[in-house]
Formats: sequence, C-alpha cells, structure tokens
Amino acid sequence: MDASELKEQSVEELQSTLLDLTKERFSLRMQSSTGQLTQPHLLREAKREIARLKTVLNAKLAEAKAGTDE
Repeated sequence: MDASELKEQSVEELQSTLLDLTKERFSLRMQSSTGQLTQPHLLREAKREIARLKTVLNAKLAEAKAGTDE
C-alpha cells in the first residue's frame, strides 16, 4: 500500500490495518522460526509497511491534536 493511499484513510481504518499487519507479521515470524517460511522477503515488506502505516497514523494524530490545541 502506498503512503498516499494511507493518507486518505481515517484514523480508525489505519488502526485496523495496523492490527492486521501486526498479526500478519507475527504469523510470518512464527513460520520463519519453524522453517516453514518459503518467501522470506515478506517479513521485510510487512515490517516496512507497518513502519509506513505508523508514520502516517502519528502524523494524523499530531494534526488532530494541533487542531484541538488552538
């Protein structure tokens, strides 16, 4: 998912997506530790997607907080 697509989502949608990605990454880590992971590049992609999502989410929350402080 592209960062521009993430910016269009609401905070609730972003949090839901973050939860799904976290569960997916956990599943991939378990597959890796048991030797069942056939596509190890998916771990890196999931990690980067989570980081990208958290960046957009924190920016939206900071923007919302700045709007209420004024």
